[in-house]
Amino acid sequence: MERPELDELINVVRALRDPKTGCPWDLKQNHQSLLRYLFEESYEFKNAVTQKSDSEMEEELGDILLQVLLHAQIATDRKAFTLESVAAKLKKKLIHRHPHVFASEGESLSAEEVEKRWQKLKEQEKPATKTPALSNRVLNDTALGTAKTIGEKTRELNFDWEDAPQVLYKVEEEWQELKEEIVPGVEVNRQRIQEELGDFLFSTVQLARHLGVDSEEALRQANEKFVRRFQQVEHLIQQEKLNFTDLSQQQLDVYWNQVKYNEKKV
Repeated sequence: MERPELDELINVVRALRDPKTGCPWDLKQNHQSLLRYLFEESYEFKNAVTQKSDSEMEEELGDILLQVLLHAQIATDRKAFTLESVAAKLKKKLIHRHPHVFASEGESLSAEEVEKRWQKLKEQEKPATKTPALSNRVLNDTALGTAKTIGEKTRELNFDWEDAPQVLYKVEEEWQELKEEIVPGVEVNRQRIQEELGDFLFSTVQLARHLGVDSEEALRQANEKFVRRFQQVEHLIQQEKLNFTDLSQQQLDVYWNQVKYNEKKV
């Protein structure tokens, strides 16, 4: 099947990276500088899926594809690998890990069996070297996702709290250590603050895990709630023909509390 639009898109990205006639911004980018955009576009696609919007999913997938093409073109410029070699490696991997589709005749597997076979084939592809019980591969996720995975892995190794109340004590302990770093009138040590705040967040994720709550989903819902309430505050202020920036913190709190009260009445 011919895909002229995809071929033209590849040529557009190549033109953006042309050393003589390309875009200065695109030419300035490298794998490291583009990482944030790959993450951002992936989350925007996730939001589009959550909203079940086909048009937004289509657009956001295009933005993700752009990041893939840019990384491939940068690698081509470095003579490291190409988009073609990426496709070839992926094709080989997919065929190898789906023998029930490409090699076996009449083999019927459930989704769970396919997943188990995938993991087994994946392990066979790795060099026969001893890996740590908790490898660096757990870090290949969002910070919240990684913290949850670490907790799940260490639980399997019997290195975990017994129940949620035990974790709650740890959360309180980390919270106290964080407060000790924030002393009125004393200049804060940003490095220490970041470390203690990280410990507090990590223990909070473990508390969520023990309570059977997905910390990523909990934070996502909290973000959505804040945005929804903030927009309602703006709406109330606009109804009174006032300017948001002219109001004090105390005045804004009145509107915020009104929005919270209105939500509770529903």
